[in-house]
Amino acid sequence: MAQAVTDPGRDVADRMAEAAAEWLASLDPEQRAVAVRPAPGADDEAEAERTRWFYTPTDHGGLTFHQQRPAQQRLVMRLLASGLSEAGYTTVATVLGLENILDRTEGFTVNFGRERGRDPGMYFVRVFGEPGGSAPWGWRFGGHHVSLHNLVVDGRVAATTPCFLGADPAVSQFLGGEKLRPLGAAEDLARELVRSLRPELAAQAVLLPRAPDDIVGGNTSRLDNAAGRSGLWRPGGVHTDPQAATPISGLEGADQEAVAITPEPKGVAGAELDAAQRELLRALLATYLDRVPAEISPMPRYDDPAALDAVHVAWAGGTAPGEPHYYRLQGPRLLVEWDNTQRGVNHAHAVWRDPEADFGRDVLAAHRAAHH
Repeated sequence: MAQAVTDPGRDVADRMAEAAAEWLASLDPEQRAVAVRPAPGADDEAEAERTRWFYTPTDHGGLTFHQQRPAQQRLVMRLLASGLSEAGYTTVATVLGLENILDRTEGFTVNFGRERGRDPGMYFVRVFGEPGGSAPWGWRFGGHHVSLHNLVVDGRVAATTPCFLGADPAVSQFLGGEKLRPLGAAEDLARELVRSLRPELAAQAVLLPRAPDDIVGGNTSRLDNAAGRSGLWRPGGVHTDPQAATPISGLEGADQEAVAITPEPKGVAGAELDAAQRELLRALLATYLDRVPAEISPMPRYDDPAALDAVHVAWAGGTAPGEPHYYRLQGPRLLVEWDNTQRGVNHAHAVWRDPEADFGRDVLAAHRAAHH
């Protein structure tokens, strides 16, 4: 008797749909009015909202934890778990808890014009469309240093990017001298890789001796020649950004051009790395691509030596621990950015994107062409 063939992409989508539907069923009409928006691609206004994203403690759009009962909050966490690996879920849950540590770091004084500024309850969830079935639907979760975006088309997970995680503080002290570093591997592996390069490759990899103050692509919804940001705070939301359309923070002229994202990747190609360095590169990629369940992670793509060959590594800033720094991994269907420059090099940003298909625009367009 033949065994049933499973489709991992559908299995994850089914888990997402079940979790999203249960959460939506728990909402009252007022909550649902905030939590739900039209299906992906419904119209330009709806799509603009779906593809607008942030990583600051601003209004990300949706229902906050504060607007929900504890049982509903648990259902949100179940939805989160459906779209994350075990390690990814643990990391996200830790980043939420860092708000309490950051509040103490700042003397419990920051408020952003609301009752509490650093607030683990100020995370937003929103569903687009109706979970389940063949029609496109999606969901997102976001707040300070977390921005997750998921699209399901034809019953399969079609997109999981942009996928942003940050940590402030990047390093916290535990009793006994142990340290909490939610994104530590993403920093250490990259530094080890760049420091291992022979001089001529290091000169090619290091784009600039100083680092930009933030990820270069910012929160742009599209990465076409990105050299700035689209507004790190939602206008009229929790806070406003007076530098809303500024270029790469802290860089001008030739320095800005040196680190700008271009279609042709900058830095050193994986093809030029030795065997040990290639293993470091794969391990570094995994700290980003393994945020999502293994069934839908693109990590197996890099089992192909040709795929790893095409990934370029670029760095800016110092390479010694404790020095402000930035790096980028770029290749076909891949852009990873990291920076740790703020708060005395103790404030990290780490984003994984698909320049060709963030928010699943490509799959959504193909679906609409086939069905409309």
